[in-house]
Amino acid sequence: MPSDSVLMEQFDDIRPYSDQEVRPILDRLLQDEQLLFALTRFSYPSLAFTLFGGLLRPLTRFLLQRKLSGVNDVAGLQDIVASYIDRVVKKTTSDVVWIGLDNLEPDQSYLFLSNHRDIVMDSAFVNYGLYNQGMDTMRVAIGDNLLGRSYVSDLMRLNKSFIVKRSLSSRREKLAAYQTLSTFINHSIDSGHSVWMAHREGRAKDGNDRTDSAIIKMLNMSQKGKGRSLGEVIAQLRIVPVAVSYEYDACDLQKANELHIRSQQGSYDKADDEDVKSIGMGINGWKGRVCVSFGDVLGSTFESAADVAQEVDRQIHAIFHLHSSNYIAYDLLCDQQEMQRIPDWESLFSETDLTEKWRRFKSRMNACQPDSKEWFLRLYANPVINHFLDRVV
Repeated sequence: MPSDSVLMEQFDDIRPYSDQEVRPILDRLLQDEQLLFALTRFSYPSLAFTLFGGLLRPLTRFLLQRKLSGVNDVAGLQDIVASYIDRVVKKTTSDVVWIGLDNLEPDQSYLFLSNHRDIVMDSAFVNYGLYNQGMDTMRVAIGDNLLGRSYVSDLMRLNKSFIVKRSLSSRREKLAAYQTLSTFINHSIDSGHSVWMAHREGRAKDGNDRTDSAIIKMLNMSQKGKGRSLGEVIAQLRIVPVAVSYEYDACDLQKANELHIRSQQGSYDKADDEDVKSIGMGINGWKGRVCVSFGDVLGSTFESAADVAQEVDRQIHAIFHLHSSNYIAYDLLCDQQEMQRIPDWESLFSETDLTEKWRRFKSRMNACQPDSKEWFLRLYANPVINHFLDRVV
């Protein structure tokens, strides 16, 4: 097993920052005008572009310096991040629950292979659960397509994120990057660091959670030729499927619109700042009830990447917590198409509560563009279909 010093060198361009790097990088970021402007705009949106904006940036720097003055390692920074997530949870959710977290061994490392609905909050909610349970937080995979500015990359790597290179063009570069990524993930698990990564590239904007077998193949790339079968590699990684479900997707209207455009035009061109806006909406938008469900650790009986992907899907679909919004969307879709209804699902909710849920969901749907409403319903209904019928609308 490579030592930590080897890890520092071999994975220097993708790894999270170490404790020794935290203070110097924080000091550098406190002088970054682009970051200060972004934080000022986020904290004082109505004033950032006025004459007061130039005065607010020094104030923002001063407040940050004071808040970060005692931070000298990753754990110290994550304590501050946790306090921020506390505020996000109180402001944007009615409740957050973690199911199956108690089944994890506190001193064990895992590869959490998660469904992907929100760019930042999926991993944040998993990490928040581990943190509050007193367990070590995870190293989190993040695509380089989200790291357009250097300060964004620094902030993410300070918070235990590692970079997945998705913007490479040549096949040779991609293979080399995947090999390095595979080695890094396997090393992380072997050295006691849990890892979070999405089970597919990009969010499941239509609500249909399906694992990409290419992810499984990547995990095994660095282990070929070492005398271990695929099943043995999977067991060594201790893969735990995770299903994060939101009562309300904070980006649902935008996702429905994108899906409609794709269905009509065959493609969708993102605006330059669209991912950044989605991150902000995902963090600050109303989510209602959130449930994070942990599955069972995968064993060693798998013979192919497709078999592993199928089992991850089976578990995610089974443990995905279905909210009233999912059932309501499915019922409304049944009104439009010949589909088998789910009997007696209303009994899962109180009559008074369900009446309000119907009202709120329809109000949200009516804010959608008329041509996008069917996609809006599919986004919420597909988890019901996967859970009960295992087919897609």
